[in-house]
Amino acid sequence: MEVTGAPEAATGARTAPEPHLPIDAIRPPRPGRWIAAVVAVFAMVWLLYTIIVNENLHWDVIVEYLTDGRILGGLWVTIQLTVLSMVIGLALGVLAAVMQLSGSPVLRAASGLYTWFFRGTPLLVQLIFWFNIGLVFPSFGIGVPFDGPKLIEWQANELITPFTAALLGLAINEGAYMAEIVRAGIRSVDPGQREAAEALGMSHRQVLRRVVLPQAMRVIIPPTGNQFISMLKTTSMVSVIAGAELLTVSQRIYLGNFEVIAMLIVASIWYIVLTTIASVGQHFIEKRFERGHHALQTRVRRNLRPFGKGSV
Repeated sequence: MEVTGAPEAATGARTAPEPHLPIDAIRPPRPGRWIAAVVAVFAMVWLLYTIIVNENLHWDVIVEYLTDGRILGGLWVTIQLTVLSMVIGLALGVLAAVMQLSGSPVLRAASGLYTWFFRGTPLLVQLIFWFNIGLVFPSFGIGVPFDGPKLIEWQANELITPFTAALLGLAINEGAYMAEIVRAGIRSVDPGQREAAEALGMSHRQVLRRVVLPQAMRVIIPPTGNQFISMLKTTSMVSVIAGAELLTVSQRIYLGNFEVIAMLIVASIWYIVLTTIASVGQHFIEKRFERGHHALQTRVRRNLRPFGKGSV
């Protein structure tokens, strides 16, 4: 008995938890990091000082025009173009992504052709094309196809304004990129969940709306936020078709007062403000969706914990 008890005692001694010892670690000196930090601070202070004291920047003009009515009007057009283009682009992207994942080869080919063409041609070319669409189609109408009689007809030059052309170019181009983002998000969902939902009798539309897309949003949200921030700056391309957004208005002003750099700084300040607000909003939206994902992981680990203890 004494012989057999000894190994058990020894085993118990080996498996006993060891006391936590305090760790008194000393970080090794890193002089290179301190030198780099000092150089970076010096460079930033020198750059800031140079910008502030530079009389050629005309800070009084910048402050004067920062809240000018024309600038604020162009800012509002920029916000409108960004929001509308992203909403339409997201709708087109979801539709194109669902078509790409469809079992119909015709729908897959149509979606692939759409993304291939609009991702393969420059956005600047697309904006100019939509602005000059009247050269190809002088009028648009609703009626009998194949040169039949028209019930309603509009002239292209009256219908396609600079704002409409900008919206068409930005939204359709954005839809091609959003299609790939949504498709990647849908593919990130475990196919077993789709099969389980179909086994419960859900239709394809219900599976997509209630099971797949809510889980795919965690993958879709971050790149969509990046696309939104990029769209805020991409609207500046509308200036080539004489739009009324922020950069176009700034250009019109400096053509009159010749304050080119000052007006470009005014536009840049507002672009930075918009992108900063969008970045903060993206952070909180991502945090909201990550919270549900982490809660699911915690619940799964809690459910599996008794099985782990029992298997030891």
